[in-house]
Order: sequence, then C-alpha cells, then structure tokens
Amino acid sequence: MPGDQNYKNHVRFVPIYHVGVFFPFLANFLWALYRLRNGLTGDAIVNLLVAVALLLMFVSVRGQILTVQDRVIRLEMRQRLRDVLPAELLTQAFTIPVKQLVALRFASDAELPSLVREVIGGNLKTGKEIKEKISNWQADHLRA
Repeated sequence: MPGDQNYKNHVRFVPIYHVGVFFPFLANFLWALYRLRNGLTGDAIVNLLVAVALLLMFVSVRGQILTVQDRVIRLEMRQRLRDVLPAELLTQAFTIPVKQLVALRFASDAELPSLVREVIGGNLKTGKEIKEKISNWQADHLRA
C-alpha cells in the first residue's frame, strides 16, 4: 500500500479520472465554445450540448460513487460501533449523521468511544474537526 496515511494526505486523487478524463472533457467543451464563433449552426449547438453533458456526467458520476461509498461506510461503521461501544452509547451513536461517521472511520477502536461521545455532545461538529482530533489514524487505501 502507499505510504502512511494521515489527515494531511488522506484525500483521494485518482489521476486517470481527475486528469485523464476531466481535461479532455474540458478541452472538448472549450473547443465547442470556440466553434460557436462561426455562428450558431446546428452542428455547433449540438457539439456544445454534448460537451456540457459530458462535464455534467463527470461531476454526477463522481457524486454517485461517493454516495455509494458513504452508504458502505455507514454500514461498516454501524457494525464497528456495535463491536466497540458500550451499550448505553450505542443507541445515541446510531443518530450520528453519515458525514460524521465517514470521518470517524479513520479513528482507532481505542479512541472511537471518546470521539463518539464528543460528536454526540456537540463538541465535534464537522468531519474536519473529527479528523483533526484523531490521534491514531487508521488508513483507508480502498476508497473510491
């Protein structure tokens, strides 16, 4: 696996997608705009519409992938919370929003109960706050 993962380097960048797909789509869009200089022909308008559709698809596909990933993380975290948390904390933990669960997944089992208490207590509100508070980072190299 790649080197050690932590808060500063955990963001996922997929070169083939973020560069290899995005920049050709962007170039196609810019070219379609440029071709409009010759007038609003049917061909130029259709090319621009397809270029816009490709950019929208680029954004939409990534959003759909991340939504599925978040659902899987929610499922994994609910099981992990069942295994790690005391019973009195477990019911409250199931009310934690998905975005916070996504951040909590990087925490070790040992620090998870205290972080969950802080989230439930309102002391940690954002994913960023949660991730910055994690001291024993558990890497996730299988993210989408």
